[in-house]
Amino acid sequence: MAQREIEEELFVDQYTLGLVGPDQEWAGTVADGGTIETYTPPGCWGPMITPEFHGGHEVTRPIRVEGASVGDAVALHIRDVEVTSMATSTGSMAEREDAFGDDPFVDHRCPECGTKWPKTIVEGTGEEAIKCAECGANASSFGFEYGYTVAFDDDGTVGITLDEDAAHDLAENADDVMDIPENSRQHPILLYEPGEMPGTLGRLRPFIGNVGTTPPVTMPDSHNAGDFGQFLIGADHDYGIESEADLKDRTDGHMDIPQVRAGATLICPVKVDGAGIYAGDLHANQGDGELSLHTTDVSGTVRMDVEVIDGLELDGPVLLPPEADLPFISKPYSDEEREAGRDLAAQHGVDLEDDMGPIQVIGSGATVNDATQNAFDRATKLLDMSEGEVRSRCTFTGGVQIGRLPGVVQLDLLAPMAVLEDRGIDHLVREQYDL
Repeated sequence: MAQREIEEELFVDQYTLGLVGPDQEWAGTVADGGTIETYTPPGCWGPMITPEFHGGHEVTRPIRVEGASVGDAVALHIRDVEVTSMATSTGSMAEREDAFGDDPFVDHRCPECGTKWPKTIVEGTGEEAIKCAECGANASSFGFEYGYTVAFDDDGTVGITLDEDAAHDLAENADDVMDIPENSRQHPILLYEPGEMPGTLGRLRPFIGNVGTTPPVTMPDSHNAGDFGQFLIGADHDYGIESEADLKDRTDGHMDIPQVRAGATLICPVKVDGAGIYAGDLHANQGDGELSLHTTDVSGTVRMDVEVIDGLELDGPVLLPPEADLPFISKPYSDEEREAGRDLAAQHGVDLEDDMGPIQVIGSGATVNDATQNAFDRATKLLDMSEGEVRSRCTFTGGVQIGRLPGVVQLDLLAPMAVLEDRGIDHLVREQYDL
């Protein structure tokens, strides 16, 4: 086997065509403790209107991590997320049923000539602009039910929605305005020039919508989650699966959790040797739940340090968000709270368990309830607790937050540091929250 060059810093600007899995070409190998920098095109809408794609995103080729083996985990310390687009378009979607088979995100076909995953060209602007290269028909699977265009300020702090005339002006120069990378193969969604909801101001805070490790089976990148993965069950296309059980191989990279941003640490399962870290689907902002199923997709760069955690078998990700993003009830205790706790414990004759740290166990499933149960199952395994104890700790020191409807959640709690030490991740929690 050829010797692989191990990089302390690895830059990646090569992408897959909407797929993740062990058959994708590696982007390179980064050292354990090294740094990855990615430059990614927008996720969601761009690939969605580009029928050549086999999934709903355009993520990086997988990155091998030195020393990461199946049964380990990899911690991604997210240092920076920078938006390079100046504007984007988004909204709620309308499907063009004649342009796909079982799944509009995956199973594309030209509605006129029937070509599968057809190559397309752009002619003009608007929702009729994406043309089949074979026959000239509108081949995109999606339009807007309700769409809007957002321009960002120079500092990336706010965005404002535009009217139709301003949206059209940006559509005329869509690739440059969205900063579509040279190696990207998507059409920019600004071409659609939607102009509803003009003049609305919104706050921006960028994050990574799809980031994690490679699953051991090939699947559409947007479907590497328990909710979107449901579309694969019984599907009559190349990536269809037979049952819910076949989704066990997912790694839940597609989370759409706004707290996966600069300052967060994401602990990911390793299900193929080398881990296969990938990133994409950057968003300029998003409210919890991503209630219209899509948000402000952008190009941008991500910088993150990697750390292998030996022997930490995970079914899905564990998130350590920035402390500012933690719910009040699950923030680390202050000195004053610890002192009050010691007094109260002495008063009632019990030993105080105050050496605890925040963790968020990610769960996904067909519905929010299914995702929450999935998170309970993962937490009981991680913490070696009964489900009753996990539920109780989450009720008293944590809770559940919705990352994305219909089914991605963050189950958060204050976990005993002794348990986290036994699992080999106490140092991550202590470093994250200065404990």
